[in-house]
Amino acid sequence: MRSKIDYEAVFRTAPALSAVLTPTLVIVAVNDAFLEVSGHRREELLGRDLFDVFPPNPAAPEDSEQQGAQMLRTSLEQVMTARRRDFMPLQRYDVEVADRPGVFEERYWSTVNTPVLGSHGEVRCILLICEEVTDFVRALRRSGAACEQDSLALQLQTLNDQLRRAHREQRETTSALSEAIERQRRLVQDASHDLRNPIAGLLTELQVALSDPGIDLQEILRKLLRDAERLNDIVTDLLALARVDSETRESERLIELAEFVGEELDRRPPGTPVLSRLDPHVCVRASVIRMARLLGNLLTNAERHAHTKIEVVVTADPPDAVLEVLDDGLGIPPEDRERVFERRYRREEARVRDPGGSGLGLSIAREIAQEHGGRLYAAEHYGGARFVLRLPLATERYR
Repeated sequence: MRSKIDYEAVFRTAPALSAVLTPTLVIVAVNDAFLEVSGHRREELLGRDLFDVFPPNPAAPEDSEQQGAQMLRTSLEQVMTARRRDFMPLQRYDVEVADRPGVFEERYWSTVNTPVLGSHGEVRCILLICEEVTDFVRALRRSGAACEQDSLALQLQTLNDQLRRAHREQRETTSALSEAIERQRRLVQDASHDLRNPIAGLLTELQVALSDPGIDLQEILRKLLRDAERLNDIVTDLLALARVDSETRESERLIELAEFVGEELDRRPPGTPVLSRLDPHVCVRASVIRMARLLGNLLTNAERHAHTKIEVVVTADPPDAVLEVLDDGLGIPPEDRERVFERRYRREEARVRDPGGSGLGLSIAREIAQEHGGRLYAAEHYGGARFVLRLPLATERYR
C-alpha cells in the first residue's frame, strides 16, 4: 500500500534554507533551517515583504551588499517574467542580527529561485532556496598565505565575476523582452480602441441601407467611403507603429531633404496651401518609407489645425539637418508641447475638428525621429504650431 507523503513536513525539515514567496515577494512559508540561520521566529517573517525583513546593509561596500540585494530582486522578477528557474551566482548579502537592530553580520549565499506555476501557467508563488557558504569564504580568506589557496580564491572571484556579468546580460535580455511584450500589449490596445468607432459606423450605415429601401444610395456610399478612408488611415498608423515598436529597420540611404520634401508635397491631394523654403544640399541618412510617414503625419496634423496655410522649411544647422512644419492655427500651449506626443492624447481642438482621429500620428513621428538618432519637438511659435525635426547631417562618408 502506497503511503501518503507529507510534503509540508518534507519542506519544514529540508536541510537547505527555503522560503515560499508570493508574486509580490511576501513571505508565506519558511522552513526550520531558514528560521535557524535568520534568527527570526516564524511569526516575525510570515506576511512580510522579503526585503523589509532582510534589508541591505547600508554599511557594506556598495559593490557587494547593494549589488547582492539588487541581483536577488532582479532574479525574482526574472523568474516571474520568464517563469523559469534562475540560478544566482555566489553573492554577499548581510543579515541583520535579530535582537540588535542596525547590526549586520557578513554572510555569503548560493541561491536558486524556482517558480511554482498554476494550472494556466501563471506564477502562483516562488520557492527561494539558499545555501550559506559564509564559512567556505572565510576559510579561503584564512588560508590566504598559501599560494594554492590564493589561486583558488582568485579563481573563485574570477568565476563569480563571470557569473555576475552573465547575470547582468540575462537581466538586460529579460528587460528587453519585457519591453517588447509591453509594446505589443499597447499595440493591441491601440488597435482595438481605434478601430472600434469606424467599424461601428460602417455597420450602422449598412444596417440603415438594408432596412430602408428608399434610402439615397449615393449618400450612403459617400458615408461608407469616408469610414473606409478613416479605417485605412488608422490601419496605416498602426502598421507604422508596429514597425517602429518591433525595431525592424528598413534599408537606409542618403536623402536630399529639399528634393524629398518637394516630391512628397507634390503627392499630397489638394487642401490647405503649403508654402516651402527648402535649402538644397541638406542630406540625412534615413529610411525613405519612414521619413515619408514622419513628414506625412506632421502635414496631416498641420492640415487639421491650420486656418489658411502650412509652411515647410528645410535648413542646415550643423551638426543637424532641420525640417520644420508650421501652421497658422491656434498653436499649442507650453504645458501641452510634450503631451501631444503621447499615444492617443488629443487636445480638445483636435477632437472637435477630427473626431475619428487615432491620436497616434505625432507619437509615431517622434519614434521614427528617435530611431534615426534625431529629435522631434514642438517649439515656440507666435500665431500657430511649429514642429521641429533635427536629424544628424550626413557626412561625406555616406556619399
